[in-house]
Amino acid sequence: MALITLRKNLYRLSDFRMHGAALKSQPLNHVHKVVKERLCPWFCSRQPEPFRIRFHHAHCKKFNSKNGNDLHPLSGPVFSQISDWVRLEQNVKNGESQTFYKRLSNLTSSEEVLSFISTMETLPDTMAAGALQRICEVEKKDGDQGLPKEILENSIFQALCFQLEKEPSQLSNTTLVTALQALILLHVDPQSSLLLNLVAECQNRLKKGGLEVPNLCVLGESLIRLHSSGCVTLELIINQLQGEKLETFTPEDIVALYRILQACAEKVDEHQTFLNKINNFSPSIVSNLSPKLISQMLTALVVLDQSQAFPLIIKLGRYVVRHVPYFTNEELRRVLEAFMYFGYHDRFFTKALENRVAAVCLTLDPEVVCGVMEYCGRKRILSKPILNAVAETFVCQSEKFSPSQISALMEPFGKLNYLPPNASALFRKLENVLFTHFDYFPPETLLKLLHSCSLNECHPVNFMAKIFNPFFLQRLQGEESHLDRLNRARLTQLFLTAVLECPFYKGPKLLRKYQVKSFVTPCCSLETPMDSQLYKSVKIGLIDLLGAKLYFAPKVLTPYCYTVDVEIKLDEEGFVLPFTVNEDIHERIALCIDGPKRFCSTSKHLLGKEAIKQRHLRLLGYQVVQIPYYEIGMLKSRRELVEYLQRKLFSQNTVHW
Repeated sequence: MALITLRKNLYRLSDFRMHGAALKSQPLNHVHKVVKERLCPWFCSRQPEPFRIRFHHAHCKKFNSKNGNDLHPLSGPVFSQISDWVRLEQNVKNGESQTFYKRLSNLTSSEEVLSFISTMETLPDTMAAGALQRICEVEKKDGDQGLPKEILENSIFQALCFQLEKEPSQLSNTTLVTALQALILLHVDPQSSLLLNLVAECQNRLKKGGLEVPNLCVLGESLIRLHSSGCVTLELIINQLQGEKLETFTPEDIVALYRILQACAEKVDEHQTFLNKINNFSPSIVSNLSPKLISQMLTALVVLDQSQAFPLIIKLGRYVVRHVPYFTNEELRRVLEAFMYFGYHDRFFTKALENRVAAVCLTLDPEVVCGVMEYCGRKRILSKPILNAVAETFVCQSEKFSPSQISALMEPFGKLNYLPPNASALFRKLENVLFTHFDYFPPETLLKLLHSCSLNECHPVNFMAKIFNPFFLQRLQGEESHLDRLNRARLTQLFLTAVLECPFYKGPKLLRKYQVKSFVTPCCSLETPMDSQLYKSVKIGLIDLLGAKLYFAPKVLTPYCYTVDVEIKLDEEGFVLPFTVNEDIHERIALCIDGPKRFCSTSKHLLGKEAIKQRHLRLLGYQVVQIPYYEIGMLKSRRELVEYLQRKLFSQNTVHW
C-alpha cells in the first residue's frame, strides 16, 4: 500500500465497513484480533520492564477494510497497482515534496513532526520514510536512546511504521534503505516483523544487484549498527561496490565504504587492493568532509591499519585543524587516538587544540581530557595552555575522574617535566584524593602515578612506605611468577629518589629482589638511548681534544642503574686517566649527549626522565656536562667542535691530558 490517509479527526468505530457491511455488526474483540494478527511489537523499551507496543483500536478507526485484514484509507482510491503508486509518487516529488521536506527540516521535535504529518491527506512512502528519518534526527540530539513511550504509542507514528511494514516490496530502493536506517537508529527490536521484513527485502534486492551505490552504502552502515548480519551480507555489498567507479561516490559514500570495510577488518588482506584504490582516491574528497565524517574515516584507517596511506592521513590532518572547534567530545577523542596511532602531529593542530581546551576544558568529558594529555605525552608536546587548563580542571573537578583517568591526566606533567602555576594546589588535591581513595587505585596505576610525580621533584613521601610494603608489592605482582622489568625499574628509581632526594624518609626499603641493575629496558626504558649519529660527531672532537680514544668510555653502566653516555675520569691533580684505570679516581665527568628525543618536541626543555637522571648523577658525585644537539648543530667546523668541547669540559683550565 503506497498511501495512507492521515486526518486530524479519527473516525468512530461505527464508521468502518467490511465487504459492504457495517463493521459495527462485528464484535469489538474481532477488531482487536484483526489488528493483533497483522501487527507486532516493534520498539525496544527503555523501561526496566520491557513493554510491547500494539496498535490500539482508536488507530484502526481511520481505515476501511475490504477483507478484514488489508486496511485502506476510507476516502479516496485504493492504490493497489504499482504503476499508480509510481505515478503519484513522481507527482508528489515534482510539486509537493520540496515544500514537505523544507517544512519537515524546520521541525525540532517528534511531536511537531507527527502533528505536521497528521495534517496531510495522503503520504507517499518516500515522505513516510523522510518523516521517520526526521524523527530520528531530532531524537538523536538528546542522546543515543530510544523513543519515549508517548511517541511509540502515538497512532500517527504507528501508522507510519505500519505503512512501511505492510508491503516493503512496493517501496523504492531509497525509501527502503532510508526507512531501515532510521528505524535501526531509533532502536527497533531486531526481531520485530517490521525490521525483519525490511531487512529481508533489502537482502533480496541486494542479491539481485538492484541497489545503487548510495543505497548500498546506507544499507551497509545500517547492517553494521544492527549487529546481526555478520560479514556475509557486507561482503556481498563490498563486492558490488568494487565494480563501481569511485568518482561516482559522494564523500558520504566513501566514508560509509571505509566503515563497511572496517566491520570486516579480519579480511583486510583480501580487500587491500581495493583499499589502496580508495586510499589513493580519498584525498580528493577530504575538503568536503564534515567533522563527523573525518572522525569516522580516521577511525576506520586505524582499525584497518592503513599506515601506508600517509598522504591521506596528512591531508586529513590539515583539515582536522579547521574542525577542532566543532568536533564533539567523542569525535575529538577518536581523532586524537588516530593521530597517536599514526604518529601524526603538527603545530597548527596543537594550536587549535590549545584554543579548544583552554576555552572549554571545564566542560570536556574526562575521557577527552585524558586523550588530550596522552596525546601531548606521547608526542612530547609541551603545551603550557593545555597543561595549565587541565591542571585547573583537576583542582576544580577531581571528583569526575576515575583512578585510571587521574593517572593518565597526571603522568604527562612528569614526562614533560612541567609544573603548572597552580602546582601546589594541584599536588595538594592529588594527595587528598590518594589519601581518600588509595585502595581504589590499581597497583600498577598507582605506581605509574607516583613515579611520574617524582620525575619533576614532587616526591610522594607520604606514600612511599605503602609502595615499598611487601603486601603492596605482592598485589602489584599479582598471579605472575615475578614482577615485570618495567615496574621493577620504576620501583628502583622511586627508591633511589627516596635515598638521594628525601633523606628524611625513614620508611621500609625496597627489597633487593624487586630492584634492577639498569634502567635501560627493551620496551619502555626509563632512559632515552644515546643518539648514535650525535655521538659519532662528539667522538671525533673528543679524540682530537684528549689525544686518543683511550681517555673516555661510552655507555658506562654505573652502580646506580644509570647508563652514562660518555665517562671521563680525572685524578686528584686534574689529569685525565685512561678509562681502564679504576684506582686513584678523584672525579668522574658524565657527558650527557642529548639528542632531540631527550627534549620536548620542538623545544629545549628536557624530558622528565632525563632531568631526574642528571639530577641523580649530580647527587651521586658526577660532574654532569650536557652536550645538547642544538649546540652541536651550530658548529661549522672540526676546530669549532674541539674548542666547544674544551669550553664545556675544562672551562677552569685545571685539567691536563
